[in-house]
Amino acid sequence: MLVIPRILIRCILTALCLVAGAVAAAEDKLRVAVLENSPPMSYRDTDGRLTGFSVEIIRAVCDEMKARCEIQPIVLERVLDSLTGGEIDIAAVSLLDTPERRARILLANPYFRSTSLWFAKPGVMPGAPGIRVAAVKGSAQESYARGQGWNVVAVPTNGELGKPLLAGIAQAAIVPMMTSLNLVKDKDFQALGLSSTIMKAPELLGNASFGISPRRPELKDAVNVALEKIKRNGVYERINTQFLPFRVH
Repeated sequence: MLVIPRILIRCILTALCLVAGAVAAAEDKLRVAVLENSPPMSYRDTDGRLTGFSVEIIRAVCDEMKARCEIQPIVLERVLDSLTGGEIDIAAVSLLDTPERRARILLANPYFRSTSLWFAKPGVMPGAPGIRVAAVKGSAQESYARGQGWNVVAVPTNGELGKPLLAGIAQAAIVPMMTSLNLVKDKDFQALGLSSTIMKAPELLGNASFGISPRRPELKDAVNVALEKIKRNGVYERINTQFLPFRVH
């Protein structure tokens, strides 16, 4: 009968524990994607650190979940594919609840209510013939505009929505309310003399949620519980006050 020395047994058990611990640690790390040019919701500060309302909300959620979250930048048009493909676990992005998104990903409980604004010269209304409309690639606003048969000028990020208007490439834009807070501060944009109108289409207003990978369905309940906790303990309110000029919940 083969007798294995105790010291060897201890070494084997230690090695197994280390491997198990490494595997568990890898599984506990959550890949969280955020936008990096969508102020005040998500952007890079002067030190290059990702921050903003959505970014700090997901950090608070991760703290409540006691999860190690790896924050990484993404562009909106990549969100659905990255979630369904398992490249990311959570998209801390303001996603309106649309049939396309419901069919492909999971949505956490809403973390604020979103509306969309139409920016154009006074008197130029949505659907006016012969105009080009700026919208963000992959957004509900772009989907709506294309569904209406409008000529769309798509830009990669929310922070770039003003560029087609300033360049004269577009004559109007559909802008999420939160994005407009930063856009209207730009002096060049102000000089265009555009007026804004709240868009009433159901596709462009409603609750905004974080996206969850369908490969990690257990995260939906965990995120929902954490969101509720930070709303009750005052953390949500503190972040709201830090980044936004009005309460959104």
